[in-house]
Amino acid sequence: MKIRIGLALACSPSSLMAQAVPPGPPPPGPPPIVTAPVLSSANALGRRVQAWMPGEVRCGGDPVAAVQWRRPYQTLGWARTPPTPISYRFRIAADGRPLSIAKAIPTSYLFGVEDVAPSLAASRFAPGTERGDCTVTYTPRLTSFAETPVEDLVSYTLNPLSGPLPREGWAAIFPAAATCDDEPKPAPLNQAFPDYDKVPGTPGVRDWTLLGYDTDDDGVPKNIGVVTGTRNAALDAAGAAALARSRYAGGRRTGCRFPYVKTADILPAPAMPATATFQTAAPPAACKAGWATKPPLRYPAPYRRRAIEGWAVIGFDVAPWGATGNVRVLESEPAADFGEQAADLIRAARRAPSPSGATGCVERVRFQMGRPGMAPDTEMVAD
Repeated sequence: MKIRIGLALACSPSSLMAQAVPPGPPPPGPPPIVTAPVLSSANALGRRVQAWMPGEVRCGGDPVAAVQWRRPYQTLGWARTPPTPISYRFRIAADGRPLSIAKAIPTSYLFGVEDVAPSLAASRFAPGTERGDCTVTYTPRLTSFAETPVEDLVSYTLNPLSGPLPREGWAAIFPAAATCDDEPKPAPLNQAFPDYDKVPGTPGVRDWTLLGYDTDDDGVPKNIGVVTGTRNAALDAAGAAALARSRYAGGRRTGCRFPYVKTADILPAPAMPATATFQTAAPPAACKAGWATKPPLRYPAPYRRRAIEGWAVIGFDVAPWGATGNVRVLESEPAADFGEQAADLIRAARRAPSPSGATGCVERVRFQMGRPGMAPDTEMVAD
């Protein structure tokens, strides 16, 4: 998904907007899995599939069950990697949505955790009374390619965050007696795709289905069935119908595989508070000055993959020469990651010089996925 970001810049009483431009028509899907890259066994030696597994959730010390867990995307680790768990704190809104997600204890970099907080943001709990003081610990599970569930292997091929899946991983996806990967590999003569716009999606989740099939002497798919996927019934049916219209060269084959993928529906951010909520007095004139160096426009990539929107309210001071300082996150949702990204954005910017500088400036930053009809231009967002 190609995304450009626009930014609305202002001081009190306006806001910043980091806006991802809407993607064009869905791409024609990933190439058939039958064209798997081949890596030597030496390259796969000691490699493991790393999956972050959520533990029990407790809010105020009481256990709370999730209605829908969204598992973090898998990465490739190493057998020698020590299993270091990571914990998050959050609250559960009345509608069951996890908010205010942050690491329970600030930690140094841990490999492969980029999608843990976004996956928690896309998960859901039972609606009801808002719950606070919630915690959950994720523990990394390292498995060999032979031990890893096929669902996890396929999921990784669709989100290869740590590089290509080695040959041993691809071999575990195909049936032992499959002939679809034999040379010469069957080439698609006509690869049909669903009308993805008519397939209901899931907010914060990229749905996919892996279909298995054989081909007859004319390259017509037969025995089409769902191997695994995210269990989107509409996508399963639309993918099967599209695969039935496809045609392949190479004659009769067995054990073929093909994935269909639908991009995540947008998960909107909760309501953003007004700038005045964070100010006790009228801001100094320097807070209203324009930007001499505009903030860099960067959408947090892990949340962009899941089409999760967010916002942050940032407080800062301005030196007489225009440099920003004392940058602090006043509030952010649905995760602290948006606050950290927005704070970095403000630190990299400069106001126009002023005689005395200013203290107590406030900016609101909105990270918004583009919608159909929205231009990528900068726009002002007033309180």
